[in-house]
Order: sequence, then C-alpha cells, then structure tokens
Amino acid sequence: MAPALSVIVVAYNMARELPRTLRSLGVGMQREIAAADYEVLVLDNGSTEPWDEAECRRWCPGLRVHRVADATPSPVAAINQGLALARGELIGVWIDGARLASPGLLAGALRGARLYRRPVIGTIGFHLGPDLQRRSIQAGYCQAREDELLASVHWEEDGYRLFEIASFAGSSAGGWFQPIGESNALFLTRALWDELGGYDPRFVMPGGGLANLDIWRRASEAPDTEVIVLLGEGTFHQIHGGVATNADRPMFPVFHEEYQRIRGGPFVVPAVAPLYLGRVPPAALPKLAWSAEQAMAVLNRPQADPHGRG
Repeated sequence: MAPALSVIVVAYNMARELPRTLRSLGVGMQREIAAADYEVLVLDNGSTEPWDEAECRRWCPGLRVHRVADATPSPVAAINQGLALARGELIGVWIDGARLASPGLLAGALRGARLYRRPVIGTIGFHLGPDLQRRSIQAGYCQAREDELLASVHWEEDGYRLFEIASFAGSSAGGWFQPIGESNALFLTRALWDELGGYDPRFVMPGGGLANLDIWRRASEAPDTEVIVLLGEGTFHQIHGGVATNADRPMFPVFHEEYQRIRGGPFVVPAVAPLYLGRVPPAALPKLAWSAEQAMAVLNRPQADPHGRG
C-alpha cells in the first residue's frame, strides 16, 4: 500500500548533516504519525563524499535512496526526479538536506492536507546558532560549536529543544505572523505539483538560486489554494558550507538576477493570509512571543498619508 505522505530530501556532500536530518524525520522522533503513513526519499545529487546509509536506515527503516546521474550544481533536476518517484498523495520537499525537522512537522502536514482540496503547507525556517549563519560564521561559529550546541540541548530526546538554540532564517525574519519568502519543507498534493510542473528547470544556479522561493510564490498564488503555516513547527539549518546560507557574502543579488531573467520581474513575497495550524511547545514560546511583538510593531507603524501629508 502506498503511504499517504512522501518526503523528498536532496543532499550533496552532507555526511555529517544528513544522518541527523533523517533521524529527525524518523519514526522515533516524529510524533503522532506511524511508519506506514510516510516514506522518506533521499536524492543524492552527485555527492563525492560517502555518507553512512546504514546509520540513516536505523532512523528511517524504509528509506529509499536514489543517486542522481549527471548531477548538476542546482538541485532542481534532483527534486523533479524525486517528485516522479514519490508514492504519496501528499509530497513534501526538502531542497536542503541539512535541515532538521521539529517533531510534529509531518503529522501537522497530513492534518493540514485533510482540511482543504488544494493546500499549500509550509513552515518557518530557522538557523542553528545565535544569528543568521552567514553572520554567525564571521563571529566564529563553526561545525564544532554547532555540535556542542546540539549536544547541550539533547535534541534527540525532544526535537522541540532545537528552538532554544536557533534563530529565524532570513526568509522568515519577521517570525510566524509575517509573510515568509519560502518554506524549506513545502508540502503539496501530487495533483498540485503536477499542475505547477514541479520546480522550474531554468533555475540552474548552484543550490537552486531562488527556485525554492519561486515555487512557494507560484503555489501560494495558484487559484483556489489555501496556504497553511504550521505553528510551533519548523526546520533548522545545520552549517555545512551551503551556497547561500553559509556564504561569506549575500548571494541574493546574484540569484535575483537569474530570477528576473526567468520571470521577467522581481521576486515579491506572496501577500497571502495563511491559516495557522498547530500547537506551540514550551520551547518555542519565546519565538512565538517575539513574532507577536514584531507583528504588532508592523501594525502600529505610522502609515504614509495618501494625500502626501505624512
């Protein structure tokens, strides 16, 4: 019998990070969901460093692994191969396999998919560490420090403790209650993935450029879709030398040039009012409170006078 949910995880040279990601997605850490309800597919996008598949199968016994032939620097082709291989009717995409999942993420996605015919289900993104990792690295943050942080909160016992050692990602800089630019765990029905044509293969920049932002915008703005943001859940980026998140300079301008060539205009965060679905664990309450403060600050910000007087 086919599972209800497929999760596609794209990885490239993540021998340190991928086992943790798959552990966070395994039945031992994901809550309120049975092993038979979902499958995890790893799309290895041309890794030159081996990763411990046997260890990963400890966490995900039904793990499916597909090694991409003729892999390209962009993960887009790998993702689209994963979409073709997936067996679930709800399909989630991890464009970056270095991102840990909070424990209620998969059950929340399935719950959200039962509410609407054309759901677009996403999550807030976080970076492990004290700040955006691009800035943290400049202040001495590194893999060894991250290993210490992860060990300090015993995240394997309770994945929600990841909130205690994480900062909002740039695409989610305003917190839960302001529009987000992308979701690094995006769940759509198979029918909607097919309608959108998957990820756009014209995004050829390393890491995919703005391909993930593009699919979030296209899905959110598609007719009759309902955007659902999972409250109290998130993905947590591990430092791994990523093209965008761990670059020593902002890569958005370079990626945005490609986006504008493809779409004929600038990227704009979709202005949709999402449905918030989920429970907030105690470890995430400080992040929730901060998000509410940021949202109130926006509401209370003086608005320009339409007649030009302010």
